[in-house]
Amino acid sequence: MKKLLSLSLATLGLSIACASHAGTSAQTKHPIVLVPGIFAFDTIAGVDYWYKIPAALQSEGARVYVPKINAFDSSAKRGEALIAQLESIRAASGGSIQKFNLIGHSQGGITARYVMNTRPDMVASVTTLNTPHKGSPLADVATGIAPSGTLQGVAFDVFANAVGDLVNLLSNNKKSQSDIRAMLAEFNKTGAAANNQKFPTGIPTTSCGEGPETATIAGNSVRMYSMSGTWKFTNALDASDPLFKITSLAISESNDGVTGRCSSHFGKVLKDNYVMNHLDVNNHVLGLVSLFEINPKTLLQNQANRLKNLGL
Repeated sequence: MKKLLSLSLATLGLSIACASHAGTSAQTKHPIVLVPGIFAFDTIAGVDYWYKIPAALQSEGARVYVPKINAFDSSAKRGEALIAQLESIRAASGGSIQKFNLIGHSQGGITARYVMNTRPDMVASVTTLNTPHKGSPLADVATGIAPSGTLQGVAFDVFANAVGDLVNLLSNNKKSQSDIRAMLAEFNKTGAAANNQKFPTGIPTTSCGEGPETATIAGNSVRMYSMSGTWKFTNALDASDPLFKITSLAISESNDGVTGRCSSHFGKVLKDNYVMNHLDVNNHVLGLVSLFEINPKTLLQNQANRLKNLGL
């Protein structure tokens, strides 16, 4: 059995997954960086946010990094934290690493887009997984129930930020202070539209179309891909399934419980209706995913292989 060693690198503020590997199908030219979404963490109590996915990628030759990202914050601030960590990796490599393949789940996809547009010299490709690029009605519902400045809003902010700070603490990310309002403001209808106007690269120009596969940003060529699911119930043992069934009622289009099918489109759409809920694509909860769909570990290995074959 291949063993995964998660090594915390205090000087870099991230984790690098190290494992022996038998194959080379995922051996990309540039390292893969797995960017988490909301409730971001690398490992808590021995459980990875990207459950067993780093090991699966490493087993096929990939170099994989998992950054420390604030659980609740704007993608701009999360993106700046990610940029700092990528710069540290580049510096520590002695020049052997210049670019990265960013793979972001949920808000991690928006965070990766921020880095792509801000520092395109560091990005070879961006792949977004179940990312609500055009926002999620759940954010509008949350802000509608607990408006900022009201008694309900203050109570919501205190509770949510406390949860986020606890997640940061357990993930050894003590420097980050959660800001639930900054996160929600990015995913309501108005905030998402403003973000897409500021960073339109890769966003479809039609309501449910797809964007270009390749873009040139400040002289740097970047590949762009997206994938998502449209199911809520995928495994009878998955405790998140009933929750996503409830949250899905707030979204008018086919969705995974958080992200609408069309909202997930970015760059070249590889597939937007996997039998996966919002957490299945990163192999949660504890790998309890559909038995009738491609396994998330294989899905990410296949994407790494696609990037490898493109010379990325």
